[in-house]
Amino acid sequence: MQQVEIADTKRRLLDAAGEIFTEKGFKAATVREICRVAKANVAAVHYHFGDKEGLYKALLVEAFESGLRRYPPHMGLGPEATSQERLYAFIQSFLLRMLGSGRFAWCGKLMARELHEPTEAMDHVVQHYILPLAAQLRSIVAEVLGDGAQPNDTRTLFCAMSVVGQCQYIFRSRSVIGKLIPSMRFDDAGIEALTEHIANFSLSALKNMSKLDEMQTTTTAAPPAKDRER
Repeated sequence: MQQVEIADTKRRLLDAAGEIFTEKGFKAATVREICRVAKANVAAVHYHFGDKEGLYKALLVEAFESGLRRYPPHMGLGPEATSQERLYAFIQSFLLRMLGSGRFAWCGKLMARELHEPTEAMDHVVQHYILPLAAQLRSIVAEVLGDGAQPNDTRTLFCAMSVVGQCQYIFRSRSVIGKLIPSMRFDDAGIEALTEHIANFSLSALKNMSKLDEMQTTTTAAPPAKDRER
């Protein structure tokens, strides 16, 4: 019975911390407020997490791992999936983790806040979660680009950042987007529509990168019209 109570207290602390850290940020949030919401003794934070920093780090791990369990980047695709299908799944997973609702809706918001206002826990997050996800996206992007593109090529890196940038913009600008496009929805159907748009937009750009490079090369190599007349 005691073990169940201990686990329950830890769970309540994490849930309360998720809401408060997301709303106020790491600096403004207090252990006392978190414990009040969790209906736990202040000493419980020290017992389970060591201190406020330990609680926050545990919460970030919870946010990433719970999000990835519910919405893995492959979204259930098999090994035979094409690069286009894998890019679609990656974008869908990203948006669902950032925009999803329900009990753990704070997970996406907390991740976004940490990326925007990084704390000392960022190194752990980058090492264990962001780097593997980034490597996976670069691999997909390189495959879509074709023409011998490699995951660590500069062009591949920039293209991967552009894909992620579209997803992050949707999350950070939801309030503005809602005013610009009142019909925009962020429920499952709305996220599906956004996924389709970002995937199609990105695929169109990636598949035409080689043509754009050729056009730029031709434009750069061609002398100005006046020089040609001479």
